[in-house]
Amino acid sequence: MSDTVALIQARMSSSRLPGKVLADLGGLPMICFMAERVRRAPGIDLVAVLTSDDPSDDPLAAAAEAHGVPVVRGPLNDVLARYVVGADAFDARTILRLTGDCPLIDPALIAQVVALHRSAGVDYASNIDPPGFADGMDTECFTRNLLDRADRLAVSGPEREHVTLWMRAPESGASRANLTAAVPASHLRLTVDYPDDLALVRRIAGALGDECDYFDILRLLQQDASLLEANRHDRNEALKS
Repeated sequence: MSDTVALIQARMSSSRLPGKVLADLGGLPMICFMAERVRRAPGIDLVAVLTSDDPSDDPLAAAAEAHGVPVVRGPLNDVLARYVVGADAFDARTILRLTGDCPLIDPALIAQVVALHRSAGVDYASNIDPPGFADGMDTECFTRNLLDRADRLAVSGPEREHVTLWMRAPESGASRANLTAAVPASHLRLTVDYPDDLALVRRIAGALGDECDYFDILRLLQQDASLLEANRHDRNEALKS
């Protein structure tokens, strides 16, 4: 049994930027660049990529496995069911939900959400409920029991696709805690949904290296105003698959 497992959900068939998870970032496929950062987070027992069993995701699975990242595959369109498959694969008691379009995610923030989940003794903890950090730092942590309840009771298409919608709804009855941002920055985009997002993330990684933290990034964005003009899109609030 693994206590806390980080499952990075990813797929090749993104509607806005197909194949983005294998785009080069710092000399690695983006999904592997992200997995390396997640592996540095204290309190995580195992990091795996959670993709679909559709043939379109074969290259993604092969890239992750070649980099030594375990891969679990499940339904393409029922992402909630995919998380159940992932939790089953590692007999996880606590699941960390991350999305593969957040390659600059900060290991320290991941660790803080996990620590909050444990110290508060809640069913669900995150830094997105409500959002306070830049889009691209999204981290959610929940119990296996809550995942199983969601799998039984979440029935709408959006609830199955976006995994935690039902968990965060009042009718779930789940106890929740949220990590508050010291510097409100939810208007900033550090996620990758569009080509200009990818260009910005590459500029940041090129300037700061692969071990930069969240505050390194905020300082860089403050120092170079041109970076903030690079990708003006709406926040996605972790509704990603």
